[in-house]
Amino acid sequence: MYNADEQFEKLGLTLPPAPAPKGVYKPCLTDGKYLYLSGHGPVQDDASLIIGRIGREMDAEEGKLAARQVGLTMLSTIKTNLGSLNKIKRVIKVLGMVNCTPEFERHPFIINGCSELFASVWGEENGIGVRSAVGFGSLPDNIPVEIEALFELY
Repeated sequence: MYNADEQFEKLGLTLPPAPAPKGVYKPCLTDGKYLYLSGHGPVQDDASLIIGRIGREMDAEEGKLAARQVGLTMLSTIKTNLGSLNKIKRVIKVLGMVNCTPEFERHPFIINGCSELFASVWGEENGIGVRSAVGFGSLPDNIPVEIEALFELY
């Protein structure tokens, strides 16, 4: 069996603290063989959020790194709640929301930051699912990216 925990360790990355809900919702929910993750923002290692609108305070490369940080935050929620990344069989769907100026049009490029991370953790066959990447006029706390996802469990 593929070992996502070992693969993550090989990447040399660190997980930020899993965020606590800032509203009336659950960060994740298991339903049969599926794990649903609520929208996550870019939590940093010190628990602070990356802030800024893409196309104004941030450029596309910074936005892509913020999306990668969202992915790390999601991995932290998975590990905190399930105990291991190995419990994920595959990524099914990712919805990426980009806080950007009206002129910004590279939403898929931004969300690749998260998608590339998932592909590197679970491999291209299981780490890449279907996806939407859309622009928003604002996101909570002025975070640059919010991402939610659906995973299949073993």
